[in-house]
Amino acid sequence: MVPGSQLPFGEALRARLGPPGQASVLESSPRSQVWRIELSGRPAVLKQLVAGPGADERYAREVAGLRIAGRAPGTPVVPALLGTDPAERVLVLEHLDERRPSDDWIVGYAAALARLHATARPGDAGALPRWQGPTGADVTSFLTLAETLGIPGPPGVRDELHALVERLGRAEGAALLHGDPCPGNDLHTPDGVRFIDFEQASLGSCLMELAYLRIGFPTCWCVTRASGPLLERAETAYRTAWLTVTGSALPDSGLADACAGWLIRGDALVQRAHRSTTDHLARLPDEDWTWGTATARQRLAHRLGVVAGLAEETGELRHLRTLAGDLRRAVLDRWPTLRPVPERRPS
Repeated sequence: MVPGSQLPFGEALRARLGPPGQASVLESSPRSQVWRIELSGRPAVLKQLVAGPGADERYAREVAGLRIAGRAPGTPVVPALLGTDPAERVLVLEHLDERRPSDDWIVGYAAALARLHATARPGDAGALPRWQGPTGADVTSFLTLAETLGIPGPPGVRDELHALVERLGRAEGAALLHGDPCPGNDLHTPDGVRFIDFEQASLGSCLMELAYLRIGFPTCWCVTRASGPLLERAETAYRTAWLTVTGSALPDSGLADACAGWLIRGDALVQRAHRSTTDHLARLPDEDWTWGTATARQRLAHRLGVVAGLAEETGELRHLRTLAGDLRRAVLDRWPTLRPVPERRPS
């Protein structure tokens, strides 16, 4: 237990919320410290972002994301933000009672994700950075990997991938994107799913995170794949919730682009601390590594299969569809012991 006097709970927070009671440390990432505290006899959560490169930006993103998401009508999609202390990078949140996710958790998750995305308004432009997609360097790395594995790809695929990067860079939409909407950053409460940890929040096309359901949670330690019928239920739940909140149906196009964008990003094979450090796709022929519930090669094989199937829906990715299918077969031939990514999330 930690005495309240040792907590990063300054005078401004005390004046607004009262003195904190006894505290206990909760599990968190290396980028933050989190405590369960008592405020006027009721539980709350105290989070402080640890000093380091980018800490101030991550704090600002989290606060902005929580404030925007806090406007969701009806059932909340985030814990209530009770107080902040920017000087100490501290925020105080409502404490929520969790329960174990059901076997079909992804359906309720998808509906809540749509409602989260829909909370942003035109006036929020500038409150968060725009979502950043893959670059030309990702195209080069992906095609080099294919050539290294003996699959040079059909003529025209390079131009097709550069066109994909351009489309993703100008994708329309001003949804509130969580940035890391992973199993574990979703709290399953008696009142529904709520999201936490908005340190990577941004604004952009909601399709970039709707794609998580198919492509396997690319920024997350916990990769899962939903069966066909369950995936259909989840995507229907997302589209229904989006239509209900916004009054507009999602476009039929764009999901294939989003999934293809996640496929070619080498940084989507490693945890956040290792991103933007090296060409991770170039490592795959010689090494495999485990991150969370799957290895890098498992992640790649899953994403290749998804894109090979999705791209049938659009002529703009017909060359990539061929390459993804051929490359997946080459990957499975080269590493025949690769298992599919898990269907069940860890308990």
